[in-house]
Amino acid sequence: MDKAPSSDVAFSPSVKAIQAARGSRESNARRERRGGWQTEITPDISAFIAAQRSFYLATASADGQPYIQHRGGPPGFLRVLDAETLAFADLSGNRQYISLGNLSENPRVQLFLMDYVQRRRVKIWGQARVVSDDPALLATLTPAGIEARAEQAIVIRVTAWDANCPQHIPQRFEAEDVLRAITERDDRIAALEAEVAKLRQG
Repeated sequence: MDKAPSSDVAFSPSVKAIQAARGSRESNARRERRGGWQTEITPDISAFIAAQRSFYLATASADGQPYIQHRGGPPGFLRVLDAETLAFADLSGNRQYISLGNLSENPRVQLFLMDYVQRRRVKIWGQARVVSDDPALLATLTPAGIEARAEQAIVIRVTAWDANCPQHIPQRFEAEDVLRAITERDDRIAALEAEVAKLRQG
């Protein structure tokens, strides 16, 4: 039996039926014939992941009730361990533990990473496990300077990933990046004004 394409993680029979009805089935089928979406983290996607300050983590309970949680941290807090594995330190929060509860009965996850500056988004499907008995791993994953306590590690085995086009993504910038650019501009203006004043005095 032929191996199912990796994109079948999202393209269920119902999805394919709608694609056929809406006229996009053949274009998706062409990619499926080549194996579907990529299943390994490539160097360019690894660099993209390392630059992100946040992502959304989707889980679901055993009966399919979905839940999406925002995760944030300094660039690199979502770590690429190898071409098939991602991980991050799960920090203490509101103590609802919905994601952990879902993962205890359904390991399937999806990560949604959005880069508003470059207008680029990446979707990652995988299977996650909670690691609470590996202090060395947790120490490696915990970002420096974080005040919240790292409770456990979440390790994700990548099933497939796909990058979307920039259509409809608004361009937004991080406040600290904007402040840095404004400060650099103001410093440059001040230097030029001082230079002009000196020339006038001469």
